[in-house]
Amino acid sequence: MTHPNRRRFIGIVAASSALALAPSLLRRAHAAIAPTRWQGVALGADAELRLYHPDRRAAEQLIDRALRELRRLEGVFSLYREDSALSVLNRQGFLAAPPSDLVRLLSESRHYAEVTDGLFDPSVQPLWRVYADHFAQPGASPDGPAPADVARALAHVSYRNIDVDPQRIRLRPGMALTLNGIAQGYITDRVTDLLRSAGLERALVDLGEIRGLDASARAEGWRVGLADPLSPDRILAQVPVSNQALATSGGYGTPLDAAGRHSHLFDPHSGRASPRYRSVSVMASTATTADALSTAFSNMPLARIETLVRALGVRAWMVLPDGKLIAQGGGA
Repeated sequence: MTHPNRRRFIGIVAASSALALAPSLLRRAHAAIAPTRWQGVALGADAELRLYHPDRRAAEQLIDRALRELRRLEGVFSLYREDSALSVLNRQGFLAAPPSDLVRLLSESRHYAEVTDGLFDPSVQPLWRVYADHFAQPGASPDGPAPADVARALAHVSYRNIDVDPQRIRLRPGMALTLNGIAQGYITDRVTDLLRSAGLERALVDLGEIRGLDASARAEGWRVGLADPLSPDRILAQVPVSNQALATSGGYGTPLDAAGRHSHLFDPHSGRASPRYRSVSVMASTATTADALSTAFSNMPLARIETLVRALGVRAWMVLPDGKLIAQGGGA
């Protein structure tokens, strides 16, 4: 893709400012330790790290380590860098001695594809190409590409045709991958794991997806707001995040056409680029899971989402086309 993917940052905002703590929690939990913060851009989205460490210099060193890990993983998964492992794979159709992170994430992608009946599928990149080429033309039909063009792209979409092993990854001719529906979550998890392994007990990681780390296992955690896709400055709901992750997918963040009728959230079954919901948010134990499921749920009927939410023990919030918020899981 040619433009940074900002859909999840747009979909998740803080209750009063970007990732703000409720005032009562701020007074009780953080009276002794003020967070060391980093703010910048990661994976094409505004990003933030908050580390609660008694030694500010040690916290800054951990931030440096986290950012090095982030940049390393961007070099594996980015579609915006021609030298990334994923870009080389798409260009060649194969990759010898692939990075272990790419092998691992493609294996996890297959798992989520199978769990969601193929509604999460990393091989939808040919659909993006046909839609992007269509809307780049002057006077392009607002209805999108011709059905025949979509059908030709769909012929190259199937996660089952991705051959992965530690020595080699191979794609069938005409295939191309995007990991934008899961890589932000994966990188968020890897950075969180790095901080935990270094002995940090409390942190908030926002790299397009949000994950909280808190060794005390307090239930309240951080209060995070779910934005109204029709008015992103308005909060539809506030949810606590503590030792959990929250991801949002919303086509309004990265429309493919000027009218906003088509988005990057492709249906791998039909080739349509108009998701069922204005946005989908998922809370899960890991950001990888939340990221993949929020992508898949965008084209999934509510009844099937409810079944998966119960089976997987996650929570989900769907904003319907009329703006109504539907919550599922966790006693919702």
